[in-house]
Amino acid sequence: MTTAFDAALTDLRAIERFIYQEARFADEHDYDSWEALWTDDALYWVPAGGSVADPLHQVSVIYDNRRRISTRLKQLRTGKRYAQSPPSNLRRVISNVEILDASGADTTVGANFVLYESKPRGIEMWAGRITYVLRAVDGEIKLARKTVLLVNSAEALPTLGFLI
Repeated sequence: MTTAFDAALTDLRAIERFIYQEARFADEHDYDSWEALWTDDALYWVPAGGSVADPLHQVSVIYDNRRRISTRLKQLRTGKRYAQSPPSNLRRVISNVEILDASGADTTVGANFVLYESKPRGIEMWAGRITYVLRAVDGEIKLARKTVLLVNSAEALPTLGFLI
């Protein structure tokens, strides 16, 4: 039986609201709210070198399961991670949001992004494509998978703080 909430996983406006909220939580360093968006079986992947072939057999910038996401956020909350002290000022622009597949229990969504990161050493600009896998859990949209394919993934990455 499909509920009204499950239908939200095929409603582009509801999906966009979720994606914009996820970006805002990350930009504002609201780690508790950002972490609450993830499912228990979540995977967060940022491939290295632009290949999305197989994260188990290639180098990744990030390939985190739910436990590792939580550990990374606990480290950030201590305020003792040198790379993010003080935290970067971040702003993401999300565009070209489209539903790629809504045929099963999960909905796959693609979007482009541009992110500005400002630190005392200067401004970095990042761009890429994000693939989200969203799932309805207890009446809420949750993030089951997130893959960030950076435009400049084959180059040296001077900072990774924006990836949380």
